[in-house]
Amino acid sequence: MSTHRLVARAETTVQHFSRDHDAVLEIRPGDTLTVGSLDASGFLERPTGPDHHPPVMFPTGRGHCLTGPIAVTGVTAGDVLAVRFDALTPGAWGWTVAGGFPTPVNDRLGVSGAEPARLIWELDAAAGTGVETHGFERRLAPFLGVVGLAPAEPGEHSTIPPRPGTGGNIDCRELVVGSTLYLPIQVDGALLYLGDGHAAQGDGEVGGTAIECPMTTELTVDLASDRPLRSVHAETPAGAITFGFSADLNEAMGDALDDMVTWMAADLAVERTTALALASTCVDLRVTQVANQTWGVHAVLPPEALRRR
Repeated sequence: MSTHRLVARAETTVQHFSRDHDAVLEIRPGDTLTVGSLDASGFLERPTGPDHHPPVMFPTGRGHCLTGPIAVTGVTAGDVLAVRFDALTPGAWGWTVAGGFPTPVNDRLGVSGAEPARLIWELDAAAGTGVETHGFERRLAPFLGVVGLAPAEPGEHSTIPPRPGTGGNIDCRELVVGSTLYLPIQVDGALLYLGDGHAAQGDGEVGGTAIECPMTTELTVDLASDRPLRSVHAETPAGAITFGFSADLNEAMGDALDDMVTWMAADLAVERTTALALASTCVDLRVTQVANQTWGVHAVLPPEALRRR
């Protein structure tokens, strides 16, 4: 197996998904990588305060600033890619913005027309803490908001809504170090994109942004076999996770639960009705995100929640 390093610069970053992108790096299944990514906006300099707008990688913002795509040789459409997060190190700063523009949440809370709140965070990755503009401190739990593959459909695809078929802007705060994310491959070579570093986030990402920051990610990319699902799912320190993404929150919930019941039925060798009954005793349904044009729900089965005697 080989080790690779990829730095975020003009020729290695994009702001949309496309099967037509040329790969910026080619790896083999089982290889490890260290990948640098800018914050979601692609700031090229550290913000010095709430009213400072640094230069950006892409002057015309169309989506998240992502590093990639990375091609995985030998994998084909129909395979499943396993992305394991071995280390996640946020940069020395981050930012959070809320309010000031119309969204369903902002409209509901009456802050669409308000002056936006802009927080600048000083991040200490070694101590695992962040301190923001007003002096409030937050424990860090870094993860990448966007991890996804190129869709099979031609053309350019926005990075903003998450996709049940290829992942992308999942924004699940459980995808911390020690997690493995499983992504169905729709194009030969997979074409993996990474970015949107979050130093910390609550379930829902309710204000529309987390602690947005640059990130250095160490990961192992491999081919997965004999997976119980053909959709995006994960194994994390919090437990097994399935996802639902839809403009309808009920649909998102149903998709996440459907996949979890399917997984449990296969893993426990029981009927779906029995799996659903067991899930009702221990599976948590959480709102992943409300911020990205598509509702997200994830179902979590905690480790050791069920043991057969």
